[in-house]
Amino acid sequence: MNTTTTTTTAATKRSSTLYMVELAMMIAIILLMSFTPLGYLRTPGLSITLLTIPVAVGAIILGPKGGAVCGLAFGATSFYMAVTGSSAFAAALFNINPFGTFIVCIVARVLEGWITGLIFAALYKSPAKKFSYYVASLACPLLNTFFFMGFLCLFFYNTDYIQGIVSSLGVSNPVVFVAAFVGVQGLIEAGFCFVVGSIVSKALSVALKRA
Repeated sequence: MNTTTTTTTAATKRSSTLYMVELAMMIAIILLMSFTPLGYLRTPGLSITLLTIPVAVGAIILGPKGGAVCGLAFGATSFYMAVTGSSAFAAALFNINPFGTFIVCIVARVLEGWITGLIFAALYKSPAKKFSYYVASLACPLLNTFFFMGFLCLFFYNTDYIQGIVSSLGVSNPVVFVAAFVGVQGLIEAGFCFVVGSIVSKALSVALKRA
């Protein structure tokens, strides 16, 4: 093995180690936030979550795979709340259909993180590079809402529990239900993630000399 090969191998190992350390830190932040008011802000309906922020940052800094893992961590905390009953809404879904709840809580968040990473990677290599951080940070909460509510309607819309909510909102179809149910909460999540996510990810990229 020549010197060049040895140097390349060592650099690859250092890069891989750094990646794993950064990923572990993002997962730790997600888990820490999830068990504090910073992660889930309780409301009578859906909880307002700020966990899309570290997922967005992870997807931008660590790529699609890192984003998917961060999304998995986010989804795992949501599913944990469903299983333990710490979220009344999620617990009700789990009692109706555990498999459907798994898809809503976990698969939706994995897709959210993965696609956010793909969006950033595509924009970063395009003439729209300067907008990549902002678009990806906004896309993350929007994807979270899209997949969460999409799977919710797919698995639970026709259940008595969701139909009771539909009736209380006075709506007549899934599209209007999503708009009414998410409402201001979705705008708050999107706004926070757009501002904080883009600032933090841009700063980290500069610190890591990736910008």
